[in-house]
Amino acid sequence: MRSEEEEVRDGGPGWVARISGVHFPVTVLGPGRRLGIWFQGCPLACAGCMSRHTWDSAGGRAWPVAELLALWRQALAAGAEGLTVSGGEPLAQPAALARLLAGAAGARGAADADLLLYTGYTEAEIAADEARTLAVGGADALVTGRYVAARATDLVWRGSANQRLVPRTPLGAARYAPHLTRRSGPRALQIVGRGGALALYGVPRPGELDALEVELGEVGVGLTDPSWRV
Repeated sequence: MRSEEEEVRDGGPGWVARISGVHFPVTVLGPGRRLGIWFQGCPLACAGCMSRHTWDSAGGRAWPVAELLALWRQALAAGAEGLTVSGGEPLAQPAALARLLAGAAGARGAADADLLLYTGYTEAEIAADEARTLAVGGADALVTGRYVAARATDLVWRGSANQRLVPRTPLGAARYAPHLTRRSGPRALQIVGRGGALALYGVPRPGELDALEVELGEVGVGLTDPSWRV
């Protein structure tokens, strides 16, 4: 039998995830200040996705789940109110996702910090697949369904009207029940500077990305290879 150290070192099932990025604090993908973790790789490739750089399963970097959980514990110590996992498509790596969510649930202890998972799969597609079902087991709430550009919505934390915000636990119900029909504000994106680059977090309102490009252009900032046109 292989040891845990050997599994981590060799990237064994569930011990290492392919990750696009992490950020704390994220304030636009769930209630409060949150740790955001974005999985790399998406087989769904929804037309109009703002994060096409996360589609390539060979992109991003290999990240031991244990290190992601260490970041979660640091975020909790800094007052994090939740963890949001998105992508990419997290359920394309179900073993790593299951380990991450289970570990995050255990690490929060008595903290009232919820775990929110974004997936392009529907509830029916999750229920029909054992690995997906196990992977979402630790989530307090899900946002489910493909992004459909023609069905734009201003419902908070959702990109299209078909997507559903689904509380799954008592904590999830307590945190998300007030937001099931809430509309997002005038700006749904969080902008973070990283050297010569800008990282955008959140689910943009209809037309918000175009408006942002115009605003940046007016102050002399041009965007090169924005992720929604990669």
